[in-house]
Amino acid sequence: MPIGFDDLVHDVMNDWPATIRVFLDFRMGCVGCPIACFHTVDDACGEHHVDRDAFLKALREVVASP
Repeated sequence: MPIGFDDLVHDVMNDWPATIRVFLDFRMGCVGCPIACFHTVDDACGEHHVDRDAFLKALREVVASP
């Protein structure tokens, strides 16, 4: 099941630890943030003014890579 905009940030990083690098590369302060368990991927993109489509694509690429 691919990552979607409605997935919680905490769940994404917890289920696929390799995605942490994507959050850091996009300069998002989600790693270690106490709100990560409440914010969706879409919420985080909005808070950090990140292109949501580019970010989701990067997350999915990391998860799909061997």
